[in-house]
Amino acid sequence: MKPLVTITYCTGCNWLLRAGWLAQELLQSFGDDLGGVTLVPGHGGVFAISVAGQPLWDRKTDGGFPEAAALKRRLRDVIAPDRDLGHLDRAARGGPEGDPTTDSPTDPATDPTAGAKP
Repeated sequence: MKPLVTITYCTGCNWLLRAGWLAQELLQSFGDDLGGVTLVPGHGGVFAISVAGQPLWDRKTDGGFPEAAALKRRLRDVIAPDRDLGHLDRAARGGPEGDPTTDSPTDPATDPTAGAKP
């Protein structure tokens, strides 16, 4: 049986769109390996993601929200540890960034090295 991912999100915090976006990212990358992704409304600032009951991410303990790439690596490590995630793995190992159409541009507001000349 294929594993199920559960994303529990706070309705009062309006985190449905974030939960839906991460669900889409996981389904796009792991669609054939997953039994599905379930969105579960919650309260009290909850934003937690688990697979087959095993925690993958919790906003309160992991400190904020996951980047899609980090979440994909954590899910891969649980359901298919030998699977290559392509440009996500190469970027994590410090290799070439991969496909420029899928990589996010550097944000100068959050990255002090953005726009710096070599």
